[in-house]
Amino acid sequence: MSGFVAVLKRDLMLAYRRKSDLLNPLIFFLMVATLFPLGVSPEPQFLAEVAPGVVWVAALLATLLSMDGLFRSDYEDGTLEQMLLCPQPLFLTVMAKVLAHWMMTGLPLTLMAPLLGVMLFLPGEGMGGLMLSLLLGTPTLSLVGAIGAALTVGLRKGGVLISLLVLPLYIPVLIFGTGAVQAAVTGLPLVGFVALLGAMLVLGLVLAPFAISAALRISVSG
Repeated sequence: MSGFVAVLKRDLMLAYRRKSDLLNPLIFFLMVATLFPLGVSPEPQFLAEVAPGVVWVAALLATLLSMDGLFRSDYEDGTLEQMLLCPQPLFLTVMAKVLAHWMMTGLPLTLMAPLLGVMLFLPGEGMGGLMLSLLLGTPTLSLVGAIGAALTVGLRKGGVLISLLVLPLYIPVLIFGTGAVQAAVTGLPLVGFVALLGAMLVLGLVLAPFAISAALRISVSG
């Protein structure tokens, strides 16, 4: 696990040095919630109804915004090739990079979500469901997005292709995440939605690292 920890520390340090890459998803997340009432309707009742979907769509797009740079800098400076050649299992390196990405993107979005919920008049009953759904759903978004980032890392403009590749796979997470918040607001049980989000997260943790590793080998060798 020493290699895993070393890669994790390295990526966190690089993310801290590139503060613009760290702040851009958070600013985008905040801008969506701020501009949506201005473009649609400022009525509190309407905003309370659509708040779960707005917050989740904003979180999804903010995560997608940061995916293109997950492997890009390592590919450009040759670090990625060294990672492929080193004796440490590639899936551990990949997991460390995805975890660092989630800690710098998904976790801050989750912590900021209650603020956006208040701005959109989300009832207090839904705050717990919002936090829990994002806590389970954003790691899945990072894992799935990393597959698209690995497939397009060798392309100069892979951001659009990442969107085309991973957006269809994001839809189930979006549906169940929004459903969990709506269930919390209406007083219905969350167990079903939470179980489905947890199952998708476990499936992603088991399968995504190997898919990302294979995609990186194909992109670099190609």
